[in-house]
Amino acid sequence: MPDTPKSSGERHIEQIMEQLEPGSDRYVVLDKAKQFKSSWVELGEKLLQVNNKGHFREWGYGSFEEYCVQEIRIKRGTAEKLTMAYRFMEKEEPQLLAPRQELKPLPDYRSVDLLRQAKEEKGFSDEEYGELRKSIVEEERSHPTVLKKFKEVAALREEPNPLAPLKATLSAARRLESSLRSLDEVPAGFLPQLSELITHLENQVEAAGSDPQGEAGNLREI
Repeated sequence: MPDTPKSSGERHIEQIMEQLEPGSDRYVVLDKAKQFKSSWVELGEKLLQVNNKGHFREWGYGSFEEYCVQEIRIKRGTAEKLTMAYRFMEKEEPQLLAPRQELKPLPDYRSVDLLRQAKEEKGFSDEEYGELRKSIVEEERSHPTVLKKFKEVAALREEPNPLAPLKATLSAARRLESSLRSLDEVPAGFLPQLSELITHLENQVEAAGSDPQGEAGNLREI
């Protein structure tokens, strides 16, 4: 059976490797890039080192992004996901980086990055995070399945709060009132009108079911 034809990216990497000393830092990173599909953890670790130590400058590149695109042949977004996913696993799931049975594959780096986002950026609850982690680490769900689950929870988290514009206006009005009271001279009647507006906004927030004593009242004291 004939070998699978190599991609232009693989040929490009091999051409550079031929000019390098086997075992050198640059050679090792390129070798990991060739094995990317089956060994993303090793590549993520090496890219993190290249970026942190500035090796790409020693190798003639002006930026980490330029190095990844031109030498490793991966996009900036992919490099970021790889390095951040590796850093996250190192911190949160170190047992997955320990020597393991080859029959048990590592989670997709894209799924690991979603897990990172859930914990660090999207504000998932402990229960929501636990369910997502279970689907990735324990159940080994495919990335499309994980992505669907992630989007469903994230969409709920990002639903617009109908009170947000009203509360923002109320906060701005209170800040303005506080600033004006610090001035020596304010046009007559201005502060009473502003105070009346603040009271009106507070009543609207209260009517909508918020807690003006907890949130609005504290701001009034600034």
